[in-house]
Amino acid sequence: MGRLLAGTVAVVVGLFVAGAIAVWLFKALLGAAFYLIVGAVVVGGAVWLYGRTRRSLSSGSRNQRRLEATLATWRQRRH
Repeated sequence: MGRLLAGTVAVVVGLFVAGAIAVWLFKALLGAAFYLIVGAVVVGGAVWLYGRTRRSLSSGSRNQRRLEATLATWRQRRH
């Protein structure tokens, strides 16, 4: 009877330890995946904003012409 009880306790403790390790590993992997996703979103957003800003100020664009006209007017009034 004592041997059966010791075997049962050993199995329960083994399952508990295996479960604890599995939960810890799952949390670690999920956390790493979360940080990778957040990093990708931040970098992707920065690249998108950079491209959009660059396109809006490219030569020949309406904004660029407006900036050049404003600068020319400012220079004329200054001299």
